[in-house]
Amino acid sequence: MTQFQRVESRTMKITLWVMAIIILVPACFGFGTKLWEFIRTLNSDQEAGYTIIPISNYFLVAGGMACLFGWAIYNGMFKDIEAPKYDMLEHERELDENSEFDWSKQ
Repeated sequence: MTQFQRVESRTMKITLWVMAIIILVPACFGFGTKLWEFIRTLNSDQEAGYTIIPISNYFLVAGGMACLFGWAIYNGMFKDIEAPKYDMLEHERELDENSEFDWSKQ
């Protein structure tokens, strides 16, 4: 293992899931409620033309985001999300070791 050790614990994973639930549940509820109100407005004749465009925009954006999320999962981008950080730190350490410039004298 390199100089930068990875620390993963059960507490960190539980905290991540709890925070994800705390953030995502209200966001999904708000989005779903607004979408449901738009759909209900379609049944009334007064604002039906107004609500068609926002509903189609919501579906297009949500569909695009779902496709991107599925693509990222399929390509394994969430397997080890901490790896790029450690790779960058290791690369910087190697560059500093091979550099002719003395960074300690700045």
